[in-house]
Amino acid sequence: MTYLGLVLDSRLTFKDHFKQLSEKVKKTAGALAWLLPNLGGPSLSCRRLYLGVIKSMVMYGAPIWTDNLRPENRLVLGKLQRTMAIRVVRGYRTVSKDAACALAGSVPWDLEALALAEVYWRCQSIRDEGNIPPFDLIQRWRNSANDKAVDLWSERLEQPRVSIDILSALRPVLKEWVRRKFGALTFRLTQVLTGHGCFGRYLCEIVKREETTACHHCIETCDTAQHTISTCPAWDNHRTDMTNITGQDTTLSALIRAMLESQDKWRAVENFAEAVISAKEEAERVRERAARLGSLRSRRPRRRRAINHDDRYVPP
Repeated sequence: MTYLGLVLDSRLTFKDHFKQLSEKVKKTAGALAWLLPNLGGPSLSCRRLYLGVIKSMVMYGAPIWTDNLRPENRLVLGKLQRTMAIRVVRGYRTVSKDAACALAGSVPWDLEALALAEVYWRCQSIRDEGNIPPFDLIQRWRNSANDKAVDLWSERLEQPRVSIDILSALRPVLKEWVRRKFGALTFRLTQVLTGHGCFGRYLCEIVKREETTACHHCIETCDTAQHTISTCPAWDNHRTDMTNITGQDTTLSALIRAMLESQDKWRAVENFAEAVISAKEEAERVRERAARLGSLRSRRPRRRRAINHDDRYVPP
């Protein structure tokens, strides 16, 4: 039975509700995601607005269904949120849901639903007594519920199974990252933070575009984001420009803490990412062109020597 936009079943599992919701939201999310390319496109505020549009559609009726949220329904919410979070941070589709949501500062929607339900039922209990809760009290309840949701989110990220490096670096400063007032993620900065980008390990093990994980700019046998940030000698000049502003510690956790300290430090890391990843991308394009050219040459058939019929011997 459909009642006020909620699909109810006899056992209140809301399975059919989330099934219908998923199809509806997928279309909207797909349309909005098409408007959010990794390079160019709307600003961070606009991307977050689009994410909020999808969240508002999903959260309809949350105080009713949140107590009966089954694992399969959480999975539906996670897939929808991941699609939009990746677009917000301008990441590759291989970025995990947890990493994309953390970078986007988007609290998992099942925890958002709990926060909304808590505030709603508090307000409803006062209304049942014939009173109207004051706005400042509602705001305090909202802030408290949001803090609780972020704390639960942080506990959930204690032992990540995927995207371990970035989640371990973000977890100690998760509240500061979510509530920061400056700093937008670019396509190349996201590559540096997630390790999903123009790195030998990613290109070899995840997208299968290269045969080895080796760095093409030094003798290192495994090219990762941390190797690029900290030790690859090809980027010493860019690294020096960055560390003069952020400090000498180039571990991922130290860089994230520095980025949150000031806009200048954020911009220093962003400039490093733009310069280095652009150079690595151009080197990759050169390798791909050379590989295609070599492939064409190996497939090109040998030409037969042309016979000049005018020079044939004609007997007298």
